Amino acid sequence: MPRHLREEVKQHERQAPIERARFKHGKALGATILAALIGMPCSTNSQTPADDVAAQVRSQGYRCDRPITATRDVRHSKPDSVVWVLKCVNAAYRVRLDPDMAARVTKFKKLPH
Repeated sequence: MPRHLREEVKQHERQAPIERARFKHGKALGATILAALIGMPCSTNSQTPADDVAAQVRSQGYRCDRPITATRDVRHSKPDSVVWVLKCVNAAYRVRLDPDMAARVTKFKKLPH
């Protein structure tokens, strides 16, 4: 066998264990990622902020048929007190959510733009 081919064979033999280890670890990493993705909830079934705020409003006796949007009201919010403007098909509300307290709900007389 020519010398240059023997050198290539030797070099390949030295690199083969490294390549097998990379492949082995790559397979393990791929299996771990696949398992993590299978366990993640599907984003198409997750609730929107409008659904969450509407559920809170309904639990306090207000009517909200089909929530359309919930927009954060940065001007009225405080660090521990978030304010949302909730638009439903039939009404619109300003909702202040404080930790460990019932929401403060104010119904708009006219639907905001």
